[in-house]
Amino acid sequence: MDKKSLINTSNLPRHVAIIMDGNGRWAKEHNKPRIFGHKHGVLSVRSVVEAAGEIGIDYLTLYAFSTENWNRPRMEVTALMQLLVNTISNEVAELSKNNVRLMTIGDLGSLPNNCQRELNNAIENTKNNTGLTLVLALSYSSKWELTHAVQQIARQVQQGSLQPEEINQTTIDLHLQTNLIPDPELLIRTSGEHRISNFLLWQIAYSELVFSNKLWPDFSKEDFFDAIIDYQKRERRFGLTSEQVVNE
Repeated sequence: MDKKSLINTSNLPRHVAIIMDGNGRWAKEHNKPRIFGHKHGVLSVRSVVEAAGEIGIDYLTLYAFSTENWNRPRMEVTALMQLLVNTISNEVAELSKNNVRLMTIGDLGSLPNNCQRELNNAIENTKNNTGLTLVLALSYSSKWELTHAVQQIARQVQQGSLQPEEINQTTIDLHLQTNLIPDPELLIRTSGEHRISNFLLWQIAYSELVFSNKLWPDFSKEDFFDAIIDYQKRERRFGLTSEQVVNE
């Protein structure tokens, strides 16, 4: 059965976030170096971006490289950065063809200059696209993001433009990297791990969580559709009772 046909397009999450995990283990299972897994993971990225666009998801955020990933072996990090440059360069035309707009979150200044250059070019070339917004989280961690937000708010208080008692949840939202996009209603993690790994901790306060046992290079368009179907079976109460949700 075509799983896409089972999806209720009137009940889609506007924003789906994915922790793409398992590239290294996938490579090990195939007796290949870790970068081999990362290269095959790019194919899964392409499939999931296509799937999200096909059913009408507005925002898709992919956890591509965390601040903690900088601690990996230098050879792997260097290869990952080069893969990132090549992938972005190769995919820009396809993104535009599919009306996908690219955005990024994270400490982009820590990326190599050639990565920053390719990212900026891709963002500029896709900025007028009106379909799916693809958000790449690069050199990102939620604790880094929240620390940065607190520093910005503290400066405003120090300058006298903001009073401490005026600080609320909206104040924090406005100082996060994601201030221009809605919080994700659905978070997917692959590879059988059941951790959030320092990803969008503030934003996923009420997100539905789906954990897949598939390693990321094996995660397909059908697996993405399965996660959406799972999401649509759930009742989202936001602290209310079922009766209150029904009567709203």
